[in-house]
Amino acid sequence: MNSKKLAEFLEYAASLCETREVRLTPQRLEVLSIIAASGKPVGAYEILQKLQQERPNAAPPTVYRALDFLQEQGLVHRLASLQAYLACNHPHDEHQGQFLICSDCGRVREMEDGAIHTSLCKAADKAGFDMDDEIVEILGRCGECKRVRS
Repeated sequence: MNSKKLAEFLEYAASLCETREVRLTPQRLEVLSIIAASGKPVGAYEILQKLQQERPNAAPPTVYRALDFLQEQGLVHRLASLQAYLACNHPHDEHQGQFLICSDCGRVREMEDGAIHTSLCKAADKAGFDMDDEIVEILGRCGECKRVRS
């Protein structure tokens, strides 16, 4: 994310939290900034290392609490297959996470396809299953990596 987009994203996040009457503390904002600035999925310990450059006493629980908060607010997504976090492309809309993850270059593209959501809801309902969360991670190769391999 370029610096202008990063500033706009962080400003939006602060405004969203204010509207929801939840506290986006300086530490939470800093964790969000690290994730958003990376432009790629970032692991918790990588976040911790960057945070410790400014706050040497930062500890893992601090990062995990911030990540929990940011997930609850829809500002970041957790990618279980990568054990990493990614800034949400559209935190203004409540949505489920659907991600295309390139196995070659590691790029992740967030998408939102209502048909996928509807299909999963119907399948879960048919199975008598109550979904708490829905995260779809699709592993493969992005268009650029496919062209390089050809």
